[in-house]
Amino acid sequence: MSPQFDLVVIGVGMAGQSIARRVRAAGWDVAVVDSRPYGGTCALRGCDPKKVLVGAAELMDWHRRMTGHGIVGDMRIDWADLMRFKRTFTDPVPGNIEKSFRDSGIATYHGEAHFVDTNRLQVDGEMLTAKHIAIATGAKPRELDIPGAEYVATSTDFLELEALPERIVFIGGGYISFEFAHIAARAGAQVTIVHRGERPLEAFDADLVKELVAATKSTGIEVRLQVEVTAVEKVDSHLLVHTSDGGNLPADLVVHGAGRVPEIDDLQLEQGGIEYTSRGVVVNDYLQSISNAVVYAAGDSAATKGMPLTPVAVTHGHVVSSNLLKGNQRTPDYAGTPSVVFTVPALARAGLTEDEARQQGLKFTVNFQITDGWYSSRRTNEKHTAFKVLVEEGSGRILGAHLLGSHAGEVINMFSLAIRHKLTAVDIKQTLFVHPAESSDIGYMV
Repeated sequence: MSPQFDLVVIGVGMAGQSIARRVRAAGWDVAVVDSRPYGGTCALRGCDPKKVLVGAAELMDWHRRMTGHGIVGDMRIDWADLMRFKRTFTDPVPGNIEKSFRDSGIATYHGEAHFVDTNRLQVDGEMLTAKHIAIATGAKPRELDIPGAEYVATSTDFLELEALPERIVFIGGGYISFEFAHIAARAGAQVTIVHRGERPLEAFDADLVKELVAATKSTGIEVRLQVEVTAVEKVDSHLLVHTSDGGNLPADLVVHGAGRVPEIDDLQLEQGGIEYTSRGVVVNDYLQSISNAVVYAAGDSAATKGMPLTPVAVTHGHVVSSNLLKGNQRTPDYAGTPSVVFTVPALARAGLTEDEARQQGLKFTVNFQITDGWYSSRRTNEKHTAFKVLVEEGSGRILGAHLLGSHAGEVINMFSLAIRHKLTAVDIKQTLFVHPAESSDIGYMV
């Protein structure tokens, strides 16, 4: 007989781990399966290793900004040494996770899983039967429908580079392209971003994105907008990137930064009676499949209003595990979800953009200012800093906050807290903050 479980979790990223651990702690028989090393995108191929590299880029930028203001001497990034340091964070993860699963009694499987029917999965020839199944497979780079797509590297490939190529072209103007471009440029590469739209980072405030693009160009990164990559050609030992404006960009590495899609194609969801779209598994408010009640989905593999972020995936994991154990009674709350592009400087948002607030019919005032003249920017000689805060008329509630600056990734959490708990501008102004500290600036922003 095939193994039978109360729950099988497909995908061992942040959402999958959360579901498996919580449900197992309640006494259920649980199994997990993943075709990749356990840990998921964030720990192995995304947030965590990326931020290690960003730390080096930030140090390089700080040194550059302060040279001539008390700092002397040269500095450079040793890429191979930096990657060795990065691996001290990523290498132990899969083994540690698998050991903790086994120690807690969770069965572990490695391989490709696909549905055989509504509650059975096949994993590399072995059949697993489950009362419930949770899909938490995350996302993957969307397919590039251009000649030479096979020559394009992924973000995973970039994070495993033993040596940094001299010339790098990034396709697309999203998180991946901008963050990795800032890292590569600080490490000495010649970098170009090619984006087909009028402006990159479309989910972020347009005014602050404009300022970030200026900061990006000031580092020597070329940003080409309203230009499409039409083909990638291999020429001798390098690549040639053909663009819609007739350009031909020589490159030693071309990186895919043109968006990600749910990684559900190989699950054979039709055989499980599971409805899905290009955005993921179609779920109800409780993250349960609308067509197969056995199945729940979480994180990037679920078609929800949540942004494709690690904290959202973790929240989904809590919601799914709660609903499995107690019945459908919990829904995810996305209020004030913060999101950060870890460029140098960083770009952050929480809550609504101006367009989103207007679409909801809200009345609000906009506080927007370039802040390179503020003490917090002058102290470290930052030339590209700004904020925009939306305050609801009448109530004074903070509807949205948008920040650009070296500490934006931390300060935005203050605004996320304010938005989620419906704090007002008056509440913030009456709060005593440490001074001088970057977070103390928020009293002037509202």
